[in-house]
Amino acid sequence: MTDTRESLAELSTDYKESIPADLRETSPFEWYLDEVYEDPLVARNAHQRVADMFDFYGTEYDEREGIVKYKLATEDPLNDGENTFYGNVIHQSIHEFVNKVKSGARGLGPERRIKLLLGPVGSGKSHFDRMVRQYFEDYTLRDDGRMYTFRWTNLCDVVRDQDPADDVVRSPMNQDPLVLLPKRQRQAVLDDINEVHDAPYTIRNEQSLDPESEFYMDRLLEEYDDDLETVLQNHVEVIRLTADENKRQCLETFEPKDKKNQDETELTGDVNYSKIAIYGESDPRSFDYSGAFCNANRGIFSGEELLKLQREFLYDFLHATQEMTIKPKNNPRIDIDQVIVGRTNMPEYKDKKGDEKMEAFNDRTKRIDFPYVLGYEEEADIYRKMLNNADVPDINVEPHTLEMAGLFAVLTRIEEPDTETVEMIQKAKAYNGEIDDGDDIDVKKLRDEAEAKAEIGEGMEGVSPRFIGDEIAEAIMDSKHRTRGFLSPLTVFNFFEENLEHHGSIPEENFETYYRYLELVREEYKARAIEDVRHALAYDVDEIQRQGEKYMDHVMAYIDDDTIEDDITGRDQDPDETFMRSIEENLDIPEDRKEDFRQEVSNWVSRRAREGDTFNPQDNERLRRALERKLWEDKKHNINFSALVSANETDDDERNAWVDALIEQGYSRDGATEVLEFAGAEVAKAEMED
Repeated sequence: MTDTRESLAELSTDYKESIPADLRETSPFEWYLDEVYEDPLVARNAHQRVADMFDFYGTEYDEREGIVKYKLATEDPLNDGENTFYGNVIHQSIHEFVNKVKSGARGLGPERRIKLLLGPVGSGKSHFDRMVRQYFEDYTLRDDGRMYTFRWTNLCDVVRDQDPADDVVRSPMNQDPLVLLPKRQRQAVLDDINEVHDAPYTIRNEQSLDPESEFYMDRLLEEYDDDLETVLQNHVEVIRLTADENKRQCLETFEPKDKKNQDETELTGDVNYSKIAIYGESDPRSFDYSGAFCNANRGIFSGEELLKLQREFLYDFLHATQEMTIKPKNNPRIDIDQVIVGRTNMPEYKDKKGDEKMEAFNDRTKRIDFPYVLGYEEEADIYRKMLNNADVPDINVEPHTLEMAGLFAVLTRIEEPDTETVEMIQKAKAYNGEIDDGDDIDVKKLRDEAEAKAEIGEGMEGVSPRFIGDEIAEAIMDSKHRTRGFLSPLTVFNFFEENLEHHGSIPEENFETYYRYLELVREEYKARAIEDVRHALAYDVDEIQRQGEKYMDHVMAYIDDDTIEDDITGRDQDPDETFMRSIEENLDIPEDRKEDFRQEVSNWVSRRAREGDTFNPQDNERLRRALERKLWEDKKHNINFSALVSANETDDDERNAWVDALIEQGYSRDGATEVLEFAGAEVAKAEMED
């Protein structure tokens, strides 16, 4: 057996290569000044750095949706795709979030606003927020995302009452070293670099030193007769700064606590009682910069369940956003530089939205909706990701299982259509992109009607992916306990029905409606299972190819108003209208739409020919489906339907052939037997009635 163990030396080398080479180094201030001129991006503010971070990992423009998709969300390169997001509505939300950050990077206003992620439980807002912080950590470790701060050194040589333990003091707010320059001299540097640097934004820095650093700067300038160069040479070291959530460095998450125990100092910092005896209560060195806003400086502040905070507590966010400062109790104001992100669920938002006393706070927020996914195949991808990331037992997930689970979830989220011509299942399919050219369904109109009808927006209510995922997990374990080696839609449906009323996030008034939706999904699955069984019973690749070629020959002759050679007599004849209609009627194409369909497939064939591709009816979903159904009509009279549902005939050659055909479609052997008995009975019943 090959030894795949990692040696300690290999692990050590890998770790060393993963950290910046200058992480432990110190540099003089003059080095940093040269570095700023060489690469002005090292002096970016938080919004600018976060904006560039999204682009750094890659982008792709979706022309159909008109949005930029960011690869940190579509591919998750840091985690091999483990945390990818699915659903265009989610990527629309991410696109909107990044646009607000990029607007803030240009100083257009959103830099002074809270980016409020609003959505129902399980919609992905917390997941996205967490990923942004993770990628920011990684980005600051890379050369493209590097940033620096400074520390004071040799303070005891000059500041006579300095505690020897504080001879070296790191910038408590991790400020950019440029802040050490007085504002007029700093602006001269910024003017220089902004003339030459290539970026869509201007490098800005109007901050003041934090109170403790201001204290040291004043004392040192006094000592050296205002010789700034000597102060910076003798008492300042520049160090690499990286974001680290565990160290509460440039990243901070803030959670609501019990109202009686919540205190504003958790945001702004408090007195450092261990230093009061040394420096005195009013000395700036006696302040503890441990508040959440202090820890998040130069990076990202993340407020979890933000609107659960008391109204008075939220007032601290007003200065933090609009003025970009915090005002600790009994201490001078402190400038901050950070992207402030808040998350909230629907009930808290509805409660605060109508509160007149929250007007100032609401005015300082930029809402980004994170609705549930509304495409059921994209929803199925979420469950598929869940299973891929887990230690799933050796069990086969049968065809349609995850898609039908996703369809049920989507039905609970979309608004009932106003028009009688479109049913709920049709609307869900339309949202999934299943619209044929002949369908009279206007998706944009459906979306507009739903947005006008919904209280906040379509997809902001309904069953969460967590509920669906939990029931799928329960169904898997139940199947395993019963030694069933497969998970079918029928099993999942049973778990939905049994546990719907036990889920705390589903309102009681929705139970009846959701049960009705579940029945719609059962009917949809039955139709698909029947289609699979028909496919297994009558599928013939060669015959489909032959019939497809014959159909296209007749269609082309029909369009060109030409004749076609008869296969038997060899004589020219008109296109066979009866034959063409026998195929088209399997797609419910009416007589008055036949020419549109024929032109559609003709254009498709011509386009493929220009691209050098040969004709294959399997590549056209609608044509393939029509040909399969035509083949079924031709063959069904020779099928032994009683064998479909007979459990005693599993050794029969004909039945085994059907099972093998279903296995080729992705079924397990036991799952194929179940679907034969389930759908086969319906097929047999329908055909015998005919």
